[in-house]
Amino acid sequence: MDIGIIGLKESGKTTVFNALSKGKATPAKSQGKYLKPVVGIAKVPDGRVDKLDNMFKPQSTVFAEVKFIDVALAPGNLPRMNQDIAGELLNLLEGTDALLQIVRKFDNHAVPHPNGLIDPHKDLEDMNFELAFADLAILEKRLNRLESDLKGATSQEREVKQKEQALLNRIKTSLEADIPIRSHEISFDEHKLLQNYQFLTAKPMLLAWNIGEGDLDDMDNINHSIREIYLSPNIETTVICGKLEMDLSEINDSVEEDEFRKMMGVKESGLNSLIRSSYRLLGLISFFTVGSDEVRAWTIQNGTKAVDAASKIHSDISRGFIRAEVISYDDFTECGSIAEGKKRGLLRAEGKTYEIQDGDIINFLFNV
Repeated sequence: MDIGIIGLKESGKTTVFNALSKGKATPAKSQGKYLKPVVGIAKVPDGRVDKLDNMFKPQSTVFAEVKFIDVALAPGNLPRMNQDIAGELLNLLEGTDALLQIVRKFDNHAVPHPNGLIDPHKDLEDMNFELAFADLAILEKRLNRLESDLKGATSQEREVKQKEQALLNRIKTSLEADIPIRSHEISFDEHKLLQNYQFLTAKPMLLAWNIGEGDLDDMDNINHSIREIYLSPNIETTVICGKLEMDLSEINDSVEEDEFRKMMGVKESGLNSLIRSSYRLLGLISFFTVGSDEVRAWTIQNGTKAVDAASKIHSDISRGFIRAEVISYDDFTECGSIAEGKKRGLLRAEGKTYEIQDGDIINFLFNV
């Protein structure tokens, strides 16, 4: 899962990114002279993996991972940028699965807001305008091309191109009215017409209100209020204190980290909540493979069939799929072993079309 991080200058975007990646970030591949996006990898926290690790004592334990890309996209950037650099920024964002927008809620006189006023709703509006600006540029270019292509098109080609033209014009009108593409009801056929595009306002969006330490006691109320305003099928919200999470990320002792978090009155890691929200936004789940050699979490889309989940491990397993031996995490931890699960009839054989459930522990049988 690749997530692009965006936000206004002084929103705390880089602080949150550094906390997520624990300072272990690398420059993204870039040809632009001044473009320095960076990539960070964050482990997906999962207590089930910890429990399985304790049970199996494997040689290695592998958590699922999320790739975060910190991109310098802020209101007003694109029009002022060199065209090649702006295009490169957009290409990085277009390749992501979702966008994480850091919205400033904290007040810090040492870090003045560029606009002089803390107004998260206005900041969000400004950033959405920038994303719409990028999409409108793509739309204009494609509509001009379609207009030219229609002149020499056959009757069959004309019908397809006119449908695309009508759809793009409808989207363009909505964008000009500040309605993002993710808010559209798009049919399956229309989705096929748009599949070659990577519109930014079509991407699922995770809004993260970046609060100050003075608001820690009010995190739940803040999240409730923004969810009431912004939550939709393609938008998730969360609240995070970037400064606190950055401080905590520098503590190597997990016990000490937990004690510090409790002292600050915070129930759970804001980073954990953020990553969990990302999974919920994209409809992702995890299944596990276990053994004395390795315990590993695998990320798939909810509704993925067994044969397709097998390909996440290796294409040969999918190609030579025989069956999947499956036991739920809860059943397994209650039994204490695969053998006991089999004895109780809780380990079952599933075929190619079985839909993987979150927490399934699976052994794939195959022959190639």
